[in-house]
Amino acid sequence: MSKIIIKTPEQIAWIRKAGNLTARTLDMIGAYVRSWVSTLELDNIMNTYILSNGWVSACIDYKGNNTWGKWGYPRSTCISLNDVICHGIPKADEILKEWDILNIDVTTIVDGYFGDASRMYTVGEVSEKAKELIAVTKKSWEIGIAEVRSGNFFGNIGYAISQYAESRGYSVVRDYTGHGVGIEFHEEPYVYHKAEKNTGPKMQVGMVFTIEPMINLGKYASKLDKDNWTAKTKDGSLSAQFEHTIAVTEKWYEILTVA
Repeated sequence: MSKIIIKTPEQIAWIRKAGNLTARTLDMIGAYVRSWVSTLELDNIMNTYILSNGWVSACIDYKGNNTWGKWGYPRSTCISLNDVICHGIPKADEILKEWDILNIDVTTIVDGYFGDASRMYTVGEVSEKAKELIAVTKKSWEIGIAEVRSGNFFGNIGYAISQYAESRGYSVVRDYTGHGVGIEFHEEPYVYHKAEKNTGPKMQVGMVFTIEPMINLGKYASKLDKDNWTAKTKDGSLSAQFEHTIAVTEKWYEILTVA
């Protein structure tokens, strides 16, 4: 039996409020992404912004599903730099420099409801390979989102994403997925970004989940850093990611993580 939570319109309204704060946080931080700024400074700026709006980050002290960190996550956001796929921990000695690319992942809690999203940012003038990777990742993500509608299979999200990204010579990370969200940080279902066509459960009105493809310039294999959180490309290649929280609606879908 599926454990996917069908949200009520009232619950979706609260998730939308959390998603709005998440989106505004990601809008705000862009002005601070520049050379000589540490990832910890960015994290502190975002945490201050979230707290000043009266709510909190979902990331602080999050313990994952017992296969991630041994202890709670130590920061307010995830900042994943260059070859980091996801869950990068902001650090005082991790200083941004020209040509860096980074993903910033923010999840806020508003009155007990969660809004989860991430975006890519660049520092100065980045390489053409990096620009193309980011563009293909964003297009892959948009193609995946376009598969969201009541009655469609979840597997068709991953099928569409992987068909596009792999046809352009990129690889799709298998080890980390999208997920149900809203009442809890991570809920069912897993939303795979590479999947067979017409597989998995069917989407229903009221389901809320993330789509967050992680696309690598090299091979898809990942490795976990010694901090038990930071996931990196095994071959050291660049990685990019975009994420939204999305609700299945009567007509099609609604992106909840917008300002």
